[in-house]
Amino acid sequence: MSDGPLHLPRGFRWASGKAGLKASGNPDLAIAIADERATAAALFTRNRVVAAPVIVGRDHLKQSGGRVHAVLVNSGNANCATGPVGLKTCHATCDALAKTLGIPAKEVFPSSTGIIGVPLPGEKIRSALPQVLSTAAAGEEALRAYAQAIMTTDTRPKIASARCTIAGKTVSLVGVAKGAGMIHPNMATMLSVITTDAAVEPARLDRALRAAVEQSFNRISVDGDMSTNDTVLLLASGGSFGALDGPGFAAFTDSLTEACVSLARQIARDGEGATRLVEILVSGARDEGEAHRVADSIARSPLVKTAIHGGDPNWGRILAAAGYSGAEIDPERLSLEFGDSGAPLALVRNGLPLPHDRDAASALLRRDPVMVHLDLGLGDAGSTVWTCDFSAEYVAINAHYTT
Repeated sequence: MSDGPLHLPRGFRWASGKAGLKASGNPDLAIAIADERATAAALFTRNRVVAAPVIVGRDHLKQSGGRVHAVLVNSGNANCATGPVGLKTCHATCDALAKTLGIPAKEVFPSSTGIIGVPLPGEKIRSALPQVLSTAAAGEEALRAYAQAIMTTDTRPKIASARCTIAGKTVSLVGVAKGAGMIHPNMATMLSVITTDAAVEPARLDRALRAAVEQSFNRISVDGDMSTNDTVLLLASGGSFGALDGPGFAAFTDSLTEACVSLARQIARDGEGATRLVEILVSGARDEGEAHRVADSIARSPLVKTAIHGGDPNWGRILAAAGYSGAEIDPERLSLEFGDSGAPLALVRNGLPLPHDRDAASALLRRDPVMVHLDLGLGDAGSTVWTCDFSAEYVAINAHYTT
């Protein structure tokens, strides 16, 4: 978590500053630099409408053979639905950073976040590069400033780190993310850059990233909307000389998943207008896919999310959401509990309501995090999805987002 000790990997620096893209005047430009070009893997939104930096980022990874030397992120403007001009601007800003750093343009990876359909003023970014690069440093302060600069409607920066031992070498990783609205797999309206000093080739790095994202960023939902800019980028510098082979790969993947789950939970907790995190565990499924489908359906339900916000233990909404998930569930086998496993409050068993203290149930929905456990009674598989409550503030934020 961002408030714990950070394990900073060797071989990276972070820079941030202002390009004048945000009306607020807040920092809006961030650059991550690998001292030596890093191996890279990335996953992107599955939305058919994608932003220019997603197109360019994919292309640069292909051209470079999975190598990245610098990451250029702007907030306040998504550079999406901006046509050929948007692509030209994205290429021009990458070219400018590459020239300044003395690296190939194909080794610059771009990301943008903000309003869709507004031309990105690339000249502001190009003009700001010298000042922003002057802040580049390898320490925690620079990393935290980077995390601040990529925020849009986020209320807090999101940072997570982890450590593992590979062949006697200590491998560190740290991840930074932004995201608060338009959050839904695959992946979510989010940008994330994760850096590690492990030594690993792009193909193996890609395997680890896919496994970690499946258990983290693909397990969150704030509002059921999928963004046009979603990107998770994983960079490995090799600075620890911990090579990912054999048992080392499993240890690294576990640590990467740990950090990604932390970032995913932070995103869900910081959902626009949210007052608490909601953890939905679905167990007793035939397979993990079935459990995820049900948990995701519950997490997307506005009726469930508003009931949780109001502390209303209207458990019928949860069963209804499970029922329309598309999973072949048996309503007579459903059991529902609120609260953690240490002291759960049972509300439903075998599809029928149980006598329970309504005030106690309401109190459990006002905790942070809220814990909801639905057992399907069909098998041994399970899945967890994280979401948040829906408040009037969410409507206020999104009713006036562009104004």
